[in-house]
Amino acid sequence: MTDAEPRDIAALFDVTSDSVGDERSEQILIELGLTTTEVAQVIARIRGSHSEVLRLRRRENELAVLYSSARELAQVRDVDSLLQRLVNRAHEMMGTDVTYLSEFDVVTRDLNVRKTAGAVSPELRELQVPAGAGLVSAIAESRSALWVPNYSEYTASRHDDAVDAAIVAEGLVSILGVPMLSDGQILGVLFAADRRERRFTADQIALLSALADHASVVLQTARVLDRAEESAAEARRALNELREHVSARDKSNVVHQDLIHAVLHGGGYSQVARTLSNALERRITVIDAELHTLVTSSDEQITTNPLTLTKVVADAVDESRRTGRCVFVPGDSTSIELVSAITAGESFLGAILLNRSDAPLGPVEERTVERAAQVAAILVLQHSASAAADRRARDELVADLLSAAPERRRDLDRRARNHGVMLSELDTVLVVSVSPELRHATLRAVQQNLPAGAIAAEHAGLIAVISESGNPAAAATIAHRQIAGSVGPHVVVIAPARANLPEHLPQRFTSALRTARLLDALGTTNGAATTASYLPYATLFGDNPDALHDFINHAIGPVLDYDRNRETDLTATLRALVHNQGSPTKAARALNYHPNTVVQRLERIRTLLGDTWRDEEPFFRVSMAVRLEELRQRDITDTT
Repeated sequence: MTDAEPRDIAALFDVTSDSVGDERSEQILIELGLTTTEVAQVIARIRGSHSEVLRLRRRENELAVLYSSARELAQVRDVDSLLQRLVNRAHEMMGTDVTYLSEFDVVTRDLNVRKTAGAVSPELRELQVPAGAGLVSAIAESRSALWVPNYSEYTASRHDDAVDAAIVAEGLVSILGVPMLSDGQILGVLFAADRRERRFTADQIALLSALADHASVVLQTARVLDRAEESAAEARRALNELREHVSARDKSNVVHQDLIHAVLHGGGYSQVARTLSNALERRITVIDAELHTLVTSSDEQITTNPLTLTKVVADAVDESRRTGRCVFVPGDSTSIELVSAITAGESFLGAILLNRSDAPLGPVEERTVERAAQVAAILVLQHSASAAADRRARDELVADLLSAAPERRRDLDRRARNHGVMLSELDTVLVVSVSPELRHATLRAVQQNLPAGAIAAEHAGLIAVISESGNPAAAATIAHRQIAGSVGPHVVVIAPARANLPEHLPQRFTSALRTARLLDALGTTNGAATTASYLPYATLFGDNPDALHDFINHAIGPVLDYDRNRETDLTATLRALVHNQGSPTKAARALNYHPNTVVQRLERIRTLLGDTWRDEEPFFRVSMAVRLEELRQRDITDTT
């Protein structure tokens, strides 16, 4: 036996020992009788086995790390924490000075450092690499691992000032980067770097690539979870919207049923306004085509005057009329928030006005308002048809009451009672004269103030009001005041004498009609008058009003022209003479002139009218022309 101990021989073949292959091992083999060549071969084999065992141990450790990482992938939901663990583990396994992970931004295509291990400079921890710059962009584009033993010697075209500054600040020299991929799409890059030159082995690249794959799973899972959460949130939002829509639709259907009930059961505009107000939690106003308020949801006192809409509200109503949709009123300068025109074809029938409130107005509410406008249009057409039939019957009754034809007066008593009128009590017919454009509004004002048992309608281009008053002149004054308060001071009301019998009404109307024509020819546009005040003139010119001007011009036209051209006032002298029974002395006293002045003016008038103008017949005509001219130059306020 040699001097070598058994334990020394056993240690010689222990490949796990750190002393395998040293000088003591060679001495043992020589003592065992091996030649130098055989010793070298055995030592080489022992050392090879030792290296393989060390490699297998290292691989075992790497697999354990990868297994642990994989287990964490299935358990940990905190993406940031898991990525940091992966970077830390790669840092430990690779044994490099710095390890960091850059994430790819699919929008900007930049690569942003997200996690680091071993980094000391904020420049690297906050590094954002623009697309196409640095080693990281080359890895992202090639989708393969790349490494450089010395970054300063890397291709110049890839350098970027910000990237270079971060590398210098961290003192990095050699860098290895592997891509993080998912279905061929780049998610990021995992780096291992040293502050000295070194070469990375295939095993190190494979290990870092395996960890990069795990990081890819983390990022992809995070993105999938984010998308799943977004999808779930979107589904919840859609479900909530659907629930709200269904609820609003159900509410809208209930409102629509109530609106239809208003049509079928005679609920009228008030039910439309109340139903809409309760559903939308705001004040509702319904107006007609002339902007008169038909009803409000608050049941407040309604004025007879039309509403004055601001420009923005009027513009919104016009737009709603054109589009057939409800329109929001822009700005907050008015209390009206939404309007919906009431139309039938091309006809504008009115509008629904909605006041502002805290309750929201969505698409379903807008459709509800449009439905209400359609229902209101049906109501307007119903009322219009009913009103038109009633108006025709009323017009026919008034026409028959004011006609002397026996065939038109048959059965008048019964027909009058159908309108709440007692024929035997009628004793007054008032005639209201206004311009055609005001006639409809005037008739509305008359009917709103019509006393019980009275009836009014358009007739012969005028408005006739037949009633029991006992005093037609007083009735005319009251009617004028009421109508002028609604339509303005452009109304003439004429009262003929009281009719003792209903059969006298046609004659009284004829007298009032002549007076109306006379006043129209005289240019009278406002006031209340009796036929008696104009009886002589109405008798002469009531049937031919245009002849009045011809008569005045024929009788005193030269005097009027002289005054107009010379800016004199011979007409005043002529008027004073007529008012004083043709006496120059009385005329001078009335004018406060010297008698000679009046004589001189009368001489001038003689030269204009002729030598015989003061004879009985010519002077009668001159007197009438002077009085008519006087009436033509002034308006009546109340000649009743």
